[in-house]
Parts: sequence; structure tokens; C-alpha cells
Amino acid sequence: MKYDILQIIGATLMVVFAQGAIRLLVDHDSTGLLGRLGGGFALTLTLYAALVAVGVLLTGWSHTRAKALGRRG
Repeated sequence: MKYDILQIIGATLMVVFAQGAIRLLVDHDSTGLLGRLGGGFALTLTLYAALVAVGVLLTGWSHTRAKALGRRG
């Protein structure tokens, strides 16, 4: 159950921050959730990309762990 929840959290991180990164690429002034950081376009885009990568890694890791326990086919 723990790995299922971690997989959901990872997928949510990936989707939310990927959407924010795409929105930032289309409209440079629309900084979204990370707008309060005030680091400019490059820093904000880098943070979005890093958080997408964290989501991908968390999702993959938790899926692999659940599969090792026999919870995935």
C-alpha cells in the first residue's frame, strides 16, 4: 500500500509540474506555483524540470519496489 501511495504522489508531481513547465514555455510571465520564488525565467524553468524529474524517479522507484514485492504483474 505504501508504494501505491508513493506512486500516486510521484505521478501527481510529474503531471502538475510538467503542466507548469509547458505553461511557462508558452507564456514566460505565467510562472504558476513557483512564481513566488522570483528567480526569473531560467531558474523557474529549471525548478519545474527538476520537480518533474523527481516525480518520474519516485514513480518509477515505487513501481519497481511494488513489483519486487509481487504487487505488480
